[in-house]
Amino acid sequence: MPTTYEYSKDGGEIYRESFATIRREADLAGLPDDVARVAVRMIHAMAQTDIVADLDWTPGVVASCRAALAAGAPILCDSTMTATGIIRSRLPRDNDVVCHLGEPEVAELARELGTTKSAAAVELWRPRLAGAVVAIGNAPTALFHLLEVLAETGDRPAGIIGIPVGFVGAAESKRALADNDLGLEFLTLHGRRGGSAVTVAAVNAIASTAETTNDARG
Repeated sequence: MPTTYEYSKDGGEIYRESFATIRREADLAGLPDDVARVAVRMIHAMAQTDIVADLDWTPGVVASCRAALAAGAPILCDSTMTATGIIRSRLPRDNDVVCHLGEPEVAELARELGTTKSAAAVELWRPRLAGAVVAIGNAPTALFHLLEVLAETGDRPAGIIGIPVGFVGAAESKRALADNDLGLEFLTLHGRRGGSAVTVAAVNAIASTAETTNDARG
């Protein structure tokens, strides 16, 4: 006799109940409406309602990123996982989603700079940094080097979604982002937690406020 289990098989209902559960259990009261909508999707990606306490943001980050995307700005990503997770159908202007990590010159550039490939790939963002949306979900070194480049050049992205994950440098890089004196718009999640899934959830939520079953993986 085959083994069977009782579980919900209605994808739309699973999705709706997931978001209803988030809104029941997460303390969103202290968040601005636009940040709260982003936080809900971040919680959905992590299944952890307590991340709200570790969120940090500038008041204008969501509006700035949305306006930039509506104007056609690119999204600059630190990893293939981050770039792949961005739902193209949510982007308002068929925006470029850029990740240079796999390009052949990056390995040599990393050797020259004495850093990781993720940080070296940030160098290739320079021509498009001004006004871009930056999504860093994996590499603390990329976030640190981005801050160095922005201090050097004076360029300002529309916003930085900086949520790298890890035990070495992740918490420190996010603290550096939050403590920057460059006037940057940003959204981050303090501590070790982060990653490509929660970063792209934030980007997808910023790109479109819709919550529909066809983008449940966002």
